[in-house]
Amino acid sequence: MTRAYAINNHPERGFLIYRDMMRQMDIRPNPQSCSFVIKSCMRNCSLYGGLQIHGRVLRDGFCSDTRLMTTLMEFYSGGGKGEDACQVFDEMPERDTVAWNVLVSCYIRNGRTRDALEVFDKMRSGECGCEPDDVTCLMVLQACANLCAFEFGERVHRYVKDCGYDRALNICNSLVAMYSKCGQLDKAYQVFREIPNRDVVSWTSMISGFASNGRGREAIDVFREMNRMGISPDEQTFTALLSGCSHSGLLDEGKLIFDHMQREFGMVPNIHHYGCVVDLMGRVGLVEDAYDLIISMKCKPDPTIWRTLLGACKVHGNLELGERVIEHLIELKAQEAGDYILLLNMYTSAGNWEKVIETRKLMKEKGIQTTPSASTIELKGQIHEFKVDDTSHSRINEVYEMLDEIEKQLKIGGYEAEITDSRLSYHSEKLAMAFGVLETPPGTKLRVAKDLRICNDCHNFAKALSQVYNREVIIRDRTRFHHFRGGQCSCNDFW
Repeated sequence: MTRAYAINNHPERGFLIYRDMMRQMDIRPNPQSCSFVIKSCMRNCSLYGGLQIHGRVLRDGFCSDTRLMTTLMEFYSGGGKGEDACQVFDEMPERDTVAWNVLVSCYIRNGRTRDALEVFDKMRSGECGCEPDDVTCLMVLQACANLCAFEFGERVHRYVKDCGYDRALNICNSLVAMYSKCGQLDKAYQVFREIPNRDVVSWTSMISGFASNGRGREAIDVFREMNRMGISPDEQTFTALLSGCSHSGLLDEGKLIFDHMQREFGMVPNIHHYGCVVDLMGRVGLVEDAYDLIISMKCKPDPTIWRTLLGACKVHGNLELGERVIEHLIELKAQEAGDYILLLNMYTSAGNWEKVIETRKLMKEKGIQTTPSASTIELKGQIHEFKVDDTSHSRINEVYEMLDEIEKQLKIGGYEAEITDSRLSYHSEKLAMAFGVLETPPGTKLRVAKDLRICNDCHNFAKALSQVYNREVIIRDRTRFHHFRGGQCSCNDFW
């Protein structure tokens, strides 16, 4: 009965029947019943209930039961208590592959993605006493995608082939997504073409890969082939397709697809579809039309769609509309530091210093602070992370010296830093690029992943670096991929 409630629509009853079992029936629980009631607490988001069961587990001496302790790990990890989950893992006398997989999941869920990759290496080396399975590979491929860890992802791919997991559709789809999110579209497309039983997820992953890398026409070509193969697209497919049109500035194609989605497939556009169209219209300068579209939407606008329009206002210098957008964000109580930074940049570009001072004062009054960004770069299979004004890296002094040298060379080539912030010279992506130049031979491609939107100065810095140092630089920020070659970016300076 406890198990039945744990997987039913009333998980809270699982805890109650467990309590009645002990209080009224005087029946002593066993590890299996404890495991089921912990799952009830997980589904019911009851941290207090789970803590009570953990106490009972300790009292009754069930800590040697691997399955029960693994369930406890899942409970803590899912409740945002990553450190507690790791402590349970450390105290387990025996660990099987499932326990190690839960640890990997815990690391990914709690932002410790690099640690997840280290676990994979430990399991491969035999240090753990168990080998990675297909579930391990799925999660580690996700971690590689998050970190833009192409070399590590290739290692996982080789392991997948050696173990015969490459015949599983979900693994193949994850490989397509991983290579796409590392900017390796040729590799992604090769895996995609070799999938014998492609489903809608396979096609959507490939479309999304082309779209996020600014190759919208190829995304449309894949969609057309998908239709010829008789695979019905879903909402995510059209989101990816419209995103591709947006990133490539394909206005007419985007409008046709948006109309086709509704007329031919009977789909009601959701907030993500509208967001792509707003981004597309903003890219070509139709910011007022984009505003009217948002106002006329059948679904309620969310903060993301307003921020999309705000970014377009910044690019096209439409200060009046930008102020209106900020008002909508304030109404939603969703304003963030990045919104005000965009507004500040617009005021600065317009030379309206009075508004600059007023906005900074407003940010201070509201307690709005900028979020420190982080960037990662993979070199020789190792992930190196840098933060704003970083001092933690073991070779940080060499990195700063290299960054100073790069900036001298870029200035000779015509680059001028936009000094609107005292921290600007030390943004995380600049440090990552400098480390890449320091550590790799001339001409080596640099791949950087950033957790926030790249700023205008760092974007110009990357463009200049790609030209002066004759290197291809790929930066994936929160919005999209930027492929820098010969002083130009694939986004055409709109992101």
